[in-house]
Amino acid sequence: MHTINKIKHTTNISNVLVIGSGGAGLRAAIEAKLSGVEVTVIGKRLKEDVHTVLAAGGINASFGNVDKDDCWQQHFADTMIEGYGLSEPKMVELMAKEAPELVTEIDNWGANFAKLDNGKIDQRFFGAHTYRRTCYSGDYTGRSILMSLINKTKELKIPVHDSQYVTELLVQDNICFGAMTFNIQNGERTVFLADSVILAAGGHTRIWRKSSSRRNENTGDGFYLALKAGCSLTDMELVQFHPTGMVVPEAIAGTLVTEAVRGEGGYLLNKNGERFMKDYDSERMELSTRDRVAMANYNEIIQGRGTENGGVLLDISHKSKEFIIEKLPRMYRQFLDTLMIDISKSPMEVSPTAHYSMGGVVVEPFEHTTHIEGLYAAGEVTGGLHGANRLGGNSLAEILIFGKRAGYAAALRSMNMLSQQRSPEVIKNAHDKIDSFIKNGNHVARPLQRELRDIMWENCGVLREESKLKDGLNKINILKDSIEHLDVRPDSEGFEDLMLAFDLEGSIMSAEATILGAIERKESRGAHQRNDYSEISQDMSANFNIKLNNSNELEVDKVDLKKMSNELSEIINNTQSITDFSGMLLE
Repeated sequence: MHTINKIKHTTNISNVLVIGSGGAGLRAAIEAKLSGVEVTVIGKRLKEDVHTVLAAGGINASFGNVDKDDCWQQHFADTMIEGYGLSEPKMVELMAKEAPELVTEIDNWGANFAKLDNGKIDQRFFGAHTYRRTCYSGDYTGRSILMSLINKTKELKIPVHDSQYVTELLVQDNICFGAMTFNIQNGERTVFLADSVILAAGGHTRIWRKSSSRRNENTGDGFYLALKAGCSLTDMELVQFHPTGMVVPEAIAGTLVTEAVRGEGGYLLNKNGERFMKDYDSERMELSTRDRVAMANYNEIIQGRGTENGGVLLDISHKSKEFIIEKLPRMYRQFLDTLMIDISKSPMEVSPTAHYSMGGVVVEPFEHTTHIEGLYAAGEVTGGLHGANRLGGNSLAEILIFGKRAGYAAALRSMNMLSQQRSPEVIKNAHDKIDSFIKNGNHVARPLQRELRDIMWENCGVLREESKLKDGLNKINILKDSIEHLDVRPDSEGFEDLMLAFDLEGSIMSAEATILGAIERKESRGAHQRNDYSEISQDMSANFNIKLNNSNELEVDKVDLKKMSNELSEIINNTQSITDFSGMLLE
Protein backbone atom coordinates (compact mmCIF):
# COMPACT_ATOMS: atom_id res chain seq x y z
CA MET A 1 0.00 0.00 0.00
CA HIS A 2 1.26 3.45 -0.94
CA THR A 3 1.69 5.99 1.84
CA ILE A 4 2.21 9.73 1.56
CA ASN A 5 3.12 12.16 4.32
CA LYS A 6 -0.20 13.74 5.24
CA ILE A 7 1.23 17.16 5.97
CA LYS A 8 3.61 17.53 3.00
CA HIS A 9 2.48 20.25 0.61
CA THR A 10 3.51 23.58 -0.81
CA THR A 11 1.47 26.69 -0.09
CA ASN A 12 0.37 29.38 -2.53
CA ILE A 13 -1.21 32.57 -1.18
CA SER A 14 -3.11 35.18 -3.20
CA ASN A 15 -6.06 37.54 -2.80
CA VAL A 16 -8.24 35.74 -5.35
CA LEU A 17 -8.00 32.10 -6.43
CA VAL A 18 -9.69 31.10 -9.69
CA ILE A 19 -10.42 27.39 -10.24
CA GLY A 20 -10.69 26.75 -13.97
CA SER A 21 -8.57 28.20 -16.76
CA GLY A 22 -11.33 28.39 -19.39
CA GLY A 23 -13.03 31.54 -20.60
CA ALA A 24 -15.03 32.26 -17.44
CA GLY A 25 -12.05 31.70 -15.16
CA LEU A 26 -9.63 33.81 -17.18
CA ARG A 27 -12.08 36.69 -17.58
CA ALA A 28 -12.69 36.60 -13.81
CA ALA A 29 -8.96 36.61 -13.15
CA ILE A 30 -8.38 39.54 -15.50
CA GLU A 31 -11.07 41.63 -13.80
CA ALA A 32 -9.75 40.83 -10.33
CA LYS A 33 -6.22 41.80 -11.38
CA LEU A 34 -7.43 45.02 -13.01
CA SER A 35 -9.19 45.79 -9.72
CA GLY A 36 -5.85 45.86 -7.94
CA VAL A 37 -5.42 42.47 -6.23
CA GLU A 38 -3.12 39.48 -6.71
CA VAL A 39 -4.71 36.55 -8.54
CA THR A 40 -3.82 32.89 -9.09
CA VAL A 41 -5.48 30.67 -11.72
CA ILE A 42 -5.40 26.86 -11.57
CA GLY A 43 -6.69 24.38 -14.15
CA LYS A 44 -6.44 20.64 -14.74
CA ARG A 45 -5.97 20.94 -18.53
CA LEU A 46 -3.43 22.95 -20.49
CA LYS A 47 -4.81 26.49 -20.62
CA GLU A 48 -4.66 26.49 -24.43
CA ASP A 49 -6.85 23.39 -24.64
CA VAL A 50 -9.71 23.96 -22.20
CA HIS A 51 -13.37 23.28 -22.99
CA THR A 52 -13.96 26.84 -24.23
CA VAL A 53 -12.24 25.95 -27.52
CA LEU A 54 -15.19 23.70 -28.40
CA ALA A 55 -17.65 26.63 -28.44
CA ALA A 56 -17.27 27.09 -32.14
CA GLY A 57 -20.15 28.93 -33.74
CA GLY A 58 -20.29 32.35 -32.13
CA ILE A 59 -21.14 34.75 -29.32
CA ASN A 60 -24.34 36.78 -29.00
CA ALA A 61 -24.62 40.55 -28.73
CA SER A 62 -27.52 42.70 -29.94
CA PHE A 63 -25.48 45.20 -31.98
CA GLY A 64 -28.02 45.32 -34.80
CA ASN A 65 -25.15 45.51 -37.28
CA VAL A 66 -26.92 43.26 -39.79
CA ASP A 67 -30.55 43.45 -38.61
CA LYS A 68 -30.95 47.00 -37.30
CA ASP A 69 -34.11 46.24 -35.29
CA ASP A 70 -32.26 43.99 -32.85
CA CYS A 71 -31.93 45.24 -29.28
CA TRP A 72 -31.17 43.94 -25.78
CA GLN A 73 -34.89 43.56 -25.08
CA GLN A 74 -35.26 41.14 -27.99
CA HIS A 75 -32.17 39.21 -26.89
CA PHE A 76 -33.71 39.00 -23.41
CA ALA A 77 -37.02 37.76 -24.79
CA ASP A 78 -35.42 35.17 -27.10
CA THR A 79 -33.38 33.80 -24.18
CA MET A 80 -36.34 33.61 -21.78
CA ILE A 81 -38.54 31.99 -24.41
CA GLU A 82 -35.85 29.50 -25.39
CA GLY A 83 -35.43 28.68 -21.68
CA TYR A 84 -39.18 27.95 -21.35
CA GLY A 85 -39.56 30.42 -18.50
CA LEU A 86 -37.14 28.76 -16.06
CA SER A 87 -34.27 31.25 -16.42
CA GLU A 88 -33.44 33.77 -13.70
CA PRO A 89 -34.85 36.99 -15.28
CA LYS A 90 -32.36 39.43 -13.75
CA MET A 91 -29.43 37.28 -14.88
CA VAL A 92 -30.79 37.19 -18.43
CA GLU A 93 -31.34 40.95 -18.38
CA LEU A 94 -27.73 41.59 -17.31
CA MET A 95 -26.39 39.35 -20.07
CA ALA A 96 -28.55 40.90 -22.78
CA LYS A 97 -27.65 44.46 -21.75
CA GLU A 98 -23.92 43.91 -21.22
CA ALA A 99 -23.07 41.57 -24.11
CA PRO A 100 -22.30 44.31 -26.68
CA GLU A 101 -19.74 45.97 -24.38
CA LEU A 102 -17.98 42.72 -23.52
CA VAL A 103 -17.97 41.45 -27.12
CA THR A 104 -16.48 44.75 -28.28
CA GLU A 105 -13.86 44.49 -25.54
CA ILE A 106 -12.76 40.95 -26.43
CA ASP A 107 -12.62 41.88 -30.11
CA ASN A 108 -10.33 44.79 -29.20
CA TRP A 109 -8.21 42.33 -27.18
CA GLY A 110 -7.64 40.27 -30.33
CA ALA A 111 -10.60 37.93 -30.88
CA ASN A 112 -10.73 39.21 -34.45
CA PHE A 113 -14.39 38.64 -35.24
CA ALA A 114 -15.51 38.66 -38.87
CA LYS A 115 -16.25 42.19 -40.08
CA LEU A 116 -18.67 43.77 -42.51
CA ASP A 117 -17.49 46.09 -45.26
CA ASN A 118 -18.22 49.06 -42.97
CA GLY A 119 -15.84 47.68 -40.32
CA LYS A 120 -18.56 46.64 -37.87
CA ILE A 121 -18.72 43.08 -36.50
CA ASP A 122 -20.59 40.68 -38.80
CA GLN A 123 -23.47 38.66 -37.32
CA ARG A 124 -24.98 35.33 -38.36
CA PHE A 125 -28.20 33.49 -37.57
CA PHE A 126 -28.30 30.87 -34.84
CA GLY A 127 -31.36 28.77 -34.04
CA ALA A 128 -34.32 30.49 -32.32
CA HIS A 129 -32.89 34.00 -32.68
CA THR A 130 -35.35 36.62 -33.95
CA TYR A 131 -32.48 38.49 -35.62
CA ARG A 132 -28.90 37.83 -36.72
CA ARG A 133 -26.94 38.62 -33.56
CA THR A 134 -24.25 35.93 -33.34
CA CYS A 135 -20.75 37.37 -33.80
CA TYR A 136 -18.11 34.91 -34.93
CA SER A 137 -14.56 34.06 -35.93
CA GLY A 138 -15.20 31.47 -38.64
CA ASP A 139 -16.27 28.35 -36.73
CA TYR A 140 -13.55 28.63 -34.08
CA THR A 141 -14.95 31.51 -32.03
CA GLY A 142 -14.30 29.92 -28.63
CA ARG A 143 -10.64 29.34 -29.44
CA SER A 144 -10.29 32.90 -30.72
CA ILE A 145 -11.79 34.29 -27.50
CA LEU A 146 -9.68 31.99 -25.32
CA MET A 147 -6.40 32.97 -26.98
CA SER A 148 -7.29 36.65 -26.52
CA LEU A 149 -7.88 36.02 -22.81
CA ILE A 150 -4.63 34.04 -22.46
CA ASN A 151 -2.69 36.88 -24.07
CA LYS A 152 -4.34 39.35 -21.69
CA THR A 153 -3.39 37.25 -18.64
CA LYS A 154 0.20 37.17 -19.88
CA GLU A 155 0.16 40.94 -20.35
CA LEU A 156 -1.08 41.37 -16.77
CA LYS A 157 1.39 38.73 -15.48
CA ILE A 158 -1.36 36.58 -13.93
CA PRO A 159 0.06 33.14 -13.04
CA VAL A 160 -1.86 30.21 -14.56
CA HIS A 161 -0.96 26.78 -13.16
CA ASP A 162 -1.81 23.83 -15.43
CA SER A 163 -2.24 20.17 -14.38
CA GLN A 164 -3.67 21.10 -10.98
CA TYR A 165 -6.51 18.82 -9.88
CA VAL A 166 -8.70 20.32 -7.15
CA THR A 167 -9.84 17.68 -4.67
CA GLU A 168 -11.49 19.94 -2.09
CA LEU A 169 -12.64 23.47 -1.50
CA LEU A 170 -11.36 24.45 1.94
CA VAL A 171 -14.32 25.60 4.03
CA GLN A 172 -14.61 26.32 7.74
CA ASP A 173 -17.69 27.83 9.44
CA ASN A 174 -19.33 28.41 6.06
CA ILE A 175 -16.35 30.47 4.81
CA CYS A 176 -14.20 29.32 1.89
CA PHE A 177 -10.50 30.09 2.29
CA GLY A 178 -8.87 28.14 -0.53
CA ALA A 179 -8.48 24.76 -2.22
CA MET A 180 -6.40 21.58 -1.99
CA THR A 181 -4.82 20.31 -5.22
CA PHE A 182 -2.38 17.74 -6.51
CA ASN A 183 -0.31 17.93 -9.68
CA ILE A 184 -1.56 15.36 -12.20
CA GLN A 185 1.99 14.82 -13.50
CA ASN A 186 3.96 14.32 -10.28
CA GLY A 187 1.44 14.20 -7.43
CA GLU A 188 2.82 17.25 -5.61
CA ARG A 189 0.16 18.74 -3.37
CA THR A 190 -0.49 22.44 -3.03
CA VAL A 191 -2.73 24.30 -0.63
CA PHE A 192 -3.93 27.43 -2.39
CA LEU A 193 -5.02 30.00 0.18
CA ALA A 194 -7.08 33.03 -0.81
CA ASP A 195 -9.47 35.67 0.48
CA SER A 196 -11.93 34.85 -2.30
CA VAL A 197 -12.33 31.75 -4.48
CA ILE A 198 -14.04 31.64 -7.89
CA LEU A 199 -15.22 28.25 -9.15
CA ALA A 200 -15.25 28.11 -12.96
CA ALA A 201 -14.84 24.38 -13.47
CA GLY A 202 -17.37 23.56 -16.22
CA GLY A 203 -20.27 21.13 -16.41
CA HIS A 204 -20.94 17.38 -16.52
CA THR A 205 -21.81 16.43 -20.12
CA ARG A 206 -18.96 13.91 -20.39
CA ILE A 207 -20.94 11.52 -18.19
CA TRP A 208 -23.11 10.60 -21.22
CA ARG A 209 -21.84 8.07 -23.76
CA LYS A 210 -22.30 10.47 -26.68
CA SER A 211 -20.87 13.82 -25.67
CA SER A 212 -19.36 16.84 -27.35
CA SER A 213 -16.95 17.07 -24.40
CA ARG A 214 -13.62 15.31 -24.63
CA ARG A 215 -12.00 12.74 -22.39
CA ASN A 216 -11.25 13.94 -18.85
CA GLU A 217 -13.25 17.18 -19.07
CA ASN A 218 -16.75 18.19 -17.96
CA THR A 219 -16.94 15.22 -15.62
CA GLY A 220 -19.05 17.01 -12.98
CA ASP A 221 -16.13 17.50 -10.60
CA GLY A 222 -17.01 21.19 -10.23
CA PHE A 223 -20.55 20.33 -9.15
CA TYR A 224 -19.24 17.85 -6.61
CA LEU A 225 -16.75 20.36 -5.19
CA ALA A 226 -19.61 22.82 -4.73
CA LEU A 227 -21.91 20.26 -3.09
CA LYS A 228 -19.20 19.18 -0.61
CA ALA A 229 -18.54 22.83 0.22
CA GLY A 230 -22.20 23.35 1.14
CA CYS A 231 -23.58 24.92 -2.05
CA SER A 232 -26.87 24.03 -3.70
CA LEU A 233 -27.28 22.95 -7.30
CA THR A 234 -30.31 23.83 -9.41
CA ASP A 235 -32.06 22.17 -12.36
CA MET A 236 -29.44 19.47 -12.88
CA GLU A 237 -31.86 17.51 -15.08
CA LEU A 238 -31.80 20.28 -17.69
CA VAL A 239 -29.02 19.10 -19.98
CA GLN A 240 -28.87 20.28 -23.58
CA PHE A 241 -28.44 17.61 -26.22
CA HIS A 242 -27.01 19.41 -29.21
CA PRO A 243 -28.77 18.21 -32.37
CA THR A 244 -25.59 17.53 -34.31
CA GLY A 245 -22.69 15.45 -33.07
CA MET A 246 -20.51 13.13 -35.16
CA VAL A 247 -21.74 9.52 -35.38
CA VAL A 248 -18.58 7.71 -36.51
CA PRO A 249 -15.90 6.71 -35.80
CA GLU A 250 -16.84 5.35 -32.36
CA ALA A 251 -13.75 6.84 -30.72
CA ILE A 252 -14.99 10.39 -31.37
CA ALA A 253 -18.76 9.82 -31.54
CA GLY A 254 -20.53 12.88 -30.16
CA THR A 255 -17.86 15.37 -31.23
CA LEU A 256 -19.65 18.63 -31.96
CA VAL A 257 -20.74 19.63 -35.44
CA THR A 258 -21.33 23.32 -34.84
CA GLU A 259 -24.70 25.01 -35.22
CA ALA A 260 -22.92 27.38 -37.58
CA VAL A 261 -23.39 24.74 -40.30
CA ARG A 262 -27.16 25.20 -40.03
CA GLY A 263 -26.71 28.92 -39.45
CA GLU A 264 -24.94 29.17 -42.79
CA GLY A 265 -27.67 27.28 -44.63
CA GLY A 266 -27.15 23.56 -43.96
CA TYR A 267 -30.06 21.15 -44.52
CA LEU A 268 -31.06 18.17 -42.37
CA LEU A 269 -32.08 15.09 -44.37
CA ASN A 270 -33.18 11.57 -43.42
CA LYS A 271 -31.99 8.48 -45.25
CA ASN A 272 -34.79 8.98 -47.81
CA GLY A 273 -33.40 12.38 -48.71
CA GLU A 274 -36.35 14.21 -47.10
CA ARG A 275 -35.77 17.59 -45.46
CA PHE A 276 -37.70 16.44 -42.42
CA MET A 277 -37.67 19.63 -40.31
CA LYS A 278 -40.75 20.68 -42.29
CA ASP A 279 -42.66 18.15 -40.16
CA TYR A 280 -41.39 19.59 -36.85
CA ASP A 281 -41.10 23.35 -37.40
CA SER A 282 -42.11 24.32 -40.92
CA GLU A 283 -41.41 28.01 -40.35
CA ARG A 284 -37.93 27.95 -38.84
CA MET A 285 -36.84 24.58 -40.27
CA GLU A 286 -33.18 23.88 -39.35
CA LEU A 287 -33.02 27.13 -37.39
CA SER A 288 -35.62 25.99 -34.88
CA THR A 289 -34.75 25.73 -31.18
CA ARG A 290 -32.04 23.27 -30.24
CA ASP A 291 -34.40 21.07 -28.25
CA ARG A 292 -36.81 20.77 -31.20
CA VAL A 293 -34.08 19.98 -33.70
CA ALA A 294 -32.51 17.45 -31.34
CA MET A 295 -35.85 15.70 -30.80
CA ALA A 296 -36.54 15.77 -34.55
CA ASN A 297 -33.19 14.11 -35.27
CA TYR A 298 -33.76 11.58 -32.48
CA ASN A 299 -37.27 10.82 -33.72
CA GLU A 300 -36.15 10.25 -37.32
CA ILE A 301 -33.47 7.84 -36.11
CA ILE A 302 -35.62 5.76 -33.73
CA GLN A 303 -38.44 5.55 -36.30
CA GLY A 304 -36.15 3.95 -38.83
CA ARG A 305 -35.47 6.88 -41.13
CA GLY A 306 -31.90 7.30 -39.96
CA THR A 307 -28.69 6.19 -41.60
CA GLU A 308 -27.11 2.78 -41.26
CA ASN A 309 -24.82 4.19 -38.56
CA GLY A 310 -27.73 5.61 -36.56
CA GLY A 311 -27.70 9.23 -37.61
CA VAL A 312 -29.30 11.72 -39.99
CA LEU A 313 -27.60 13.74 -42.71
CA LEU A 314 -26.49 17.36 -42.44
CA ASP A 315 -25.77 18.75 -45.89
CA ILE A 316 -24.01 22.00 -46.77
CA SER A 317 -22.74 20.81 -50.18
CA HIS A 318 -25.16 23.10 -52.05
CA LYS A 319 -22.86 25.96 -51.00
CA SER A 320 -19.59 26.62 -52.81
CA LYS A 321 -16.35 25.14 -51.51
CA GLU A 322 -14.93 28.64 -51.10
CA PHE A 323 -17.91 29.69 -48.97
CA ILE A 324 -17.59 26.61 -46.76
CA ILE A 325 -13.84 27.05 -46.22
CA GLU A 326 -14.35 30.74 -45.37
CA LYS A 327 -17.31 30.30 -43.01
CA LEU A 328 -16.72 26.77 -41.66
CA PRO A 329 -12.98 26.07 -41.88
CA ARG A 330 -12.83 23.93 -38.74
CA MET A 331 -15.73 21.69 -39.79
CA TYR A 332 -14.21 21.28 -43.26
CA ARG A 333 -10.95 20.04 -41.73
CA GLN A 334 -12.65 17.99 -39.01
CA PHE A 335 -14.46 15.70 -41.48
CA LEU A 336 -11.53 15.61 -43.90
CA ASP A 337 -9.07 14.64 -41.16
CA THR A 338 -11.24 12.04 -39.38
CA LEU A 339 -13.33 10.50 -42.17
CA MET A 340 -11.75 11.70 -45.43
CA ILE A 341 -15.09 13.33 -46.26
CA ASP A 342 -15.17 16.58 -48.22
CA ILE A 343 -18.29 18.32 -46.87
CA SER A 344 -18.42 20.53 -49.94
CA LYS A 345 -19.27 17.36 -51.87
CA SER A 346 -20.88 14.97 -49.35
CA PRO A 347 -23.23 15.29 -46.35
CA MET A 348 -22.22 14.69 -42.74
CA GLU A 349 -23.75 11.99 -40.52
CA VAL A 350 -24.94 13.49 -37.23
CA SER A 351 -27.03 12.63 -34.18
CA PRO A 352 -27.82 14.27 -30.79
CA THR A 353 -24.95 14.59 -28.33
CA ALA A 354 -24.80 15.73 -24.68
CA HIS A 355 -23.52 19.27 -25.00
CA TYR A 356 -24.26 21.69 -22.17
CA SER A 357 -25.15 21.64 -18.48
CA MET A 358 -27.85 24.29 -18.07
CA GLY A 359 -28.26 23.55 -14.39
CA GLY A 360 -25.50 24.08 -11.85
CA VAL A 361 -24.43 25.95 -8.74
CA VAL A 362 -27.00 28.38 -7.35
CA VAL A 363 -25.58 31.91 -7.57
CA GLU A 364 -26.80 35.45 -6.96
CA PRO A 365 -27.26 37.23 -10.33
CA PHE A 366 -25.16 40.38 -9.86
CA GLU A 367 -21.99 39.13 -8.16
CA HIS A 368 -22.37 35.37 -8.64
CA THR A 369 -21.88 34.70 -4.94
CA THR A 370 -22.83 31.24 -3.67
CA HIS A 371 -24.31 30.23 -0.31
CA ILE A 372 -20.75 29.92 1.02
CA GLU A 373 -19.06 33.17 2.05
CA GLY A 374 -16.02 33.96 -0.06
CA LEU A 375 -16.97 31.45 -2.77
CA TYR A 376 -18.11 32.68 -6.18
CA ALA A 377 -18.89 30.75 -9.36
CA ALA A 378 -19.07 31.58 -13.06
CA GLY A 379 -19.62 29.87 -16.41
CA GLU A 380 -21.11 26.46 -17.14
CA VAL A 381 -20.69 25.33 -13.54
CA THR A 382 -23.51 27.73 -12.57
CA GLY A 383 -27.26 27.49 -13.11
CA GLY A 384 -29.91 30.12 -13.66
CA LEU A 385 -29.20 31.76 -17.01
CA HIS A 386 -30.31 29.20 -19.55
CA GLY A 387 -33.46 27.67 -18.10
CA ALA A 388 -34.72 24.56 -19.86
CA ASN A 389 -32.88 25.18 -23.13
CA ARG A 390 -29.82 27.30 -23.89
CA LEU A 391 -30.00 29.77 -26.74
CA GLY A 392 -27.06 29.04 -29.05
CA GLY A 393 -24.31 31.66 -28.70
CA ASN A 394 -25.19 32.61 -25.11
CA SER A 395 -22.55 30.47 -23.42
CA LEU A 396 -19.62 32.56 -24.65
CA ALA A 397 -21.47 35.73 -23.69
CA GLU A 398 -22.07 34.24 -20.23
CA ILE A 399 -18.42 33.48 -19.52
CA LEU A 400 -17.32 37.03 -20.33
CA ILE A 401 -20.13 38.90 -18.57
CA PHE A 402 -20.37 36.87 -15.39
CA GLY A 403 -16.68 36.03 -15.28
CA LYS A 404 -16.05 39.77 -15.14
CA ARG A 405 -18.74 40.33 -12.49
CA ALA A 406 -17.49 37.49 -10.27
CA GLY A 407 -13.90 38.66 -10.63
CA TYR A 408 -14.75 42.20 -9.56
CA ALA A 409 -16.87 41.07 -6.60
CA ALA A 410 -14.18 38.63 -5.42
CA ALA A 411 -11.53 41.35 -5.59
CA LEU A 412 -13.73 43.81 -3.72
CA ARG A 413 -14.29 41.29 -0.92
CA SER A 414 -10.55 40.77 -0.61
CA MET A 415 -9.82 44.50 -0.45
CA ASN A 416 -12.36 44.92 2.35
CA MET A 417 -11.08 42.06 4.51
CA LEU A 418 -9.13 42.71 7.70
CA SER A 419 -8.05 39.10 8.30
CA GLN A 420 -8.25 35.71 6.60
CA GLN A 421 -9.52 32.50 8.16
CA ARG A 422 -7.50 29.31 7.87
CA SER A 423 -8.03 25.89 9.40
CA PRO A 424 -5.22 23.31 9.76
CA GLU A 425 -7.88 20.68 10.54
CA VAL A 426 -9.72 21.27 7.26
CA ILE A 427 -6.41 21.07 5.37
CA LYS A 428 -5.51 17.81 7.17
CA ASN A 429 -8.91 16.33 6.26
CA ALA A 430 -8.28 17.21 2.62
CA HIS A 431 -4.94 15.36 2.81
CA ASP A 432 -6.66 12.38 4.41
CA LYS A 433 -9.20 12.25 1.57
CA ILE A 434 -6.43 12.04 -1.03
CA ASP A 435 -4.59 9.40 0.96
CA SER A 436 -7.73 7.29 1.27
CA PHE A 437 -7.82 6.79 -2.51
CA ILE A 438 -4.18 5.69 -2.92
CA LYS A 439 -4.33 1.93 -2.38
CA ASN A 440 -4.61 -1.42 -4.12
CA GLY A 441 -8.14 -2.45 -5.02
CA ASN A 442 -10.49 -4.54 -7.15
CA HIS A 443 -11.69 -1.91 -9.65
CA VAL A 444 -10.10 0.45 -12.13
CA ALA A 445 -11.81 3.81 -12.63
CA ARG A 446 -11.86 4.02 -16.44
CA PRO A 447 -14.20 1.04 -17.08
CA LEU A 448 -16.51 2.29 -14.34
CA GLN A 449 -16.63 5.70 -16.04
CA ARG A 450 -17.69 3.94 -19.24
CA GLU A 451 -20.37 2.03 -17.34
CA LEU A 452 -21.71 5.27 -15.89
CA ARG A 453 -21.79 6.89 -19.35
CA ASP A 454 -23.81 3.95 -20.66
CA ILE A 455 -26.22 4.17 -17.73
CA MET A 456 -26.81 7.88 -18.29
CA TRP A 457 -27.28 7.51 -22.06
CA GLU A 458 -29.71 4.61 -21.76
CA ASN A 459 -31.61 5.75 -18.64
CA CYS A 460 -31.42 9.55 -18.67
CA GLY A 461 -30.77 10.46 -22.29
CA VAL A 462 -32.64 12.43 -24.95
CA LEU A 463 -36.01 10.86 -24.06
CA ARG A 464 -36.78 9.82 -20.48
CA GLU A 465 -39.38 7.93 -18.46
CA GLU A 466 -39.85 7.17 -14.77
CA SER A 467 -39.09 3.45 -14.85
CA LYS A 468 -35.81 3.93 -16.69
CA LEU A 469 -34.79 6.85 -14.49
CA LYS A 470 -35.34 4.78 -11.34
CA ASP A 471 -33.49 1.84 -12.88
CA GLY A 472 -30.61 4.19 -13.64
CA LEU A 473 -30.61 5.41 -10.05
CA ASN A 474 -30.37 1.83 -8.78
CA LYS A 475 -27.44 1.12 -11.09
CA ILE A 476 -25.66 4.27 -9.94
CA ASN A 477 -26.07 3.25 -6.30
CA ILE A 478 -24.34 -0.04 -7.14
CA LEU A 479 -21.53 1.88 -8.82
CA LYS A 480 -21.12 3.99 -5.68
CA ASP A 481 -20.06 0.92 -3.74
CA SER A 482 -17.18 0.37 -6.18
CA ILE A 483 -15.50 3.65 -5.25
CA GLU A 484 -14.24 2.22 -1.93
CA HIS A 485 -12.51 -0.58 -3.83
CA LEU A 486 -10.74 1.39 -6.55
CA ASP A 487 -7.18 0.47 -7.45
CA VAL A 488 -5.12 3.69 -7.48
CA ARG A 489 -1.36 3.33 -7.92
CA PRO A 490 0.60 6.44 -8.87
CA ASP A 491 3.74 5.58 -10.85
CA SER A 492 6.30 7.01 -13.24
CA GLU A 493 3.51 7.79 -15.70
CA GLY A 494 1.92 10.25 -13.29
CA PHE A 495 -1.10 10.52 -11.08
CA GLU A 496 -3.87 10.08 -13.66
CA ASP A 497 -5.31 7.12 -11.71
CA LEU A 498 -5.84 9.42 -8.74
CA MET A 499 -7.46 12.06 -10.93
CA LEU A 500 -9.80 9.45 -12.44
CA ALA A 501 -10.81 8.26 -8.96
CA PHE A 502 -11.87 11.77 -7.94
CA ASP A 503 -13.50 12.31 -11.33
CA LEU A 504 -15.52 9.11 -10.95
CA GLU A 505 -16.75 10.11 -7.50
CA GLY A 506 -17.79 13.54 -8.80
CA SER A 507 -19.42 12.06 -11.90
CA ILE A 508 -21.48 9.60 -9.87
CA MET A 509 -22.73 12.34 -7.55
CA SER A 510 -23.54 14.60 -10.53
CA ALA A 511 -25.34 11.75 -12.29
CA GLU A 512 -27.40 11.01 -9.19
CA ALA A 513 -28.37 14.69 -8.87
CA THR A 514 -29.37 14.76 -12.54
CA ILE A 515 -31.58 11.69 -12.31
CA LEU A 516 -33.20 12.85 -9.05
CA GLY A 517 -34.11 16.13 -10.73
CA ALA A 518 -35.37 14.31 -13.83
CA ILE A 519 -37.65 12.12 -11.71
CA GLU A 520 -39.11 15.14 -9.93
CA ARG A 521 -39.69 17.14 -13.14
CA LYS A 522 -42.80 15.32 -14.32
CA GLU A 523 -43.23 17.13 -17.62
CA SER A 524 -41.59 17.71 -20.99
CA ARG A 525 -40.02 21.15 -21.16
CA GLY A 526 -37.17 22.24 -23.41
CA ALA A 527 -34.25 19.82 -23.28
CA HIS A 528 -35.98 17.66 -20.63
CA GLN A 529 -38.30 15.32 -22.55
CA ARG A 530 -40.32 12.52 -20.95
CA ASN A 531 -42.53 10.13 -22.87
CA ASP A 532 -44.64 9.48 -19.75
CA TYR A 533 -45.29 13.21 -19.22
CA SER A 534 -45.33 14.62 -22.74
CA GLU A 535 -46.66 18.14 -22.03
CA ILE A 536 -45.48 21.24 -20.17
CA SER A 537 -47.02 21.38 -16.71
CA GLN A 538 -47.59 24.75 -15.05
CA ASP A 539 -47.19 22.96 -11.72
CA MET A 540 -43.60 22.28 -12.83
CA SER A 541 -42.89 25.97 -13.50
CA ALA A 542 -40.27 25.87 -10.77
CA ASN A 543 -36.62 25.14 -10.15
CA PHE A 544 -35.45 21.95 -8.47
CA ASN A 545 -32.57 22.59 -6.07
CA ILE A 546 -30.35 19.84 -4.71
CA LYS A 547 -27.97 19.80 -1.76
CA LEU A 548 -26.16 17.33 0.49
CA ASN A 549 -27.82 16.77 3.86
CA ASN A 550 -26.08 15.95 7.14
CA SER A 551 -26.13 12.26 6.24
CA ASN A 552 -24.22 13.02 3.01
CA GLU A 553 -27.29 12.20 0.92
CA LEU A 554 -28.80 14.32 -1.83
CA GLU A 555 -32.07 16.12 -1.14
CA VAL A 556 -34.32 17.73 -3.77
CA ASP A 557 -36.33 20.87 -3.04
CA LYS A 558 -38.88 22.44 -5.37
CA VAL A 559 -38.32 26.22 -5.43
CA ASP A 560 -40.62 28.92 -6.80
CA LEU A 561 -39.36 30.84 -9.81
CA LYS A 562 -37.80 34.23 -9.22
CA LYS A 563 -40.33 37.00 -9.66
CA MET A 564 -40.14 39.08 -12.79
CA SER A 565 -40.82 42.79 -13.04
CA ASN A 566 -43.78 44.00 -15.07
CA GLU A 567 -41.36 45.72 -17.44
CA LEU A 568 -39.48 42.50 -18.24
CA SER A 569 -42.69 40.50 -18.47
CA GLU A 570 -44.05 42.99 -20.98
CA ILE A 571 -41.00 42.50 -23.19
CA ILE A 572 -41.79 38.80 -23.42
CA ASN A 573 -45.51 39.36 -23.93
CA ASN A 574 -44.71 41.58 -26.91
CA THR A 575 -42.69 38.81 -28.54
CA GLN A 576 -44.43 36.12 -30.54
CA SER A 577 -43.86 32.83 -28.78
CA ILE A 578 -44.72 29.19 -29.27
CA THR A 579 -44.60 28.66 -25.52
CA ASP A 580 -47.13 29.39 -22.80
CA PHE A 581 -45.52 31.39 -20.00
CA SER A 582 -48.57 31.83 -17.79
CA GLY A 583 -46.55 30.20 -15.00
CA MET A 584 -44.20 33.18 -14.72
CA LEU A 585 -44.53 35.30 -11.60
CA LEU A 586 -44.89 39.08 -11.54
CA GLU A 587 -43.87 41.53 -8.84
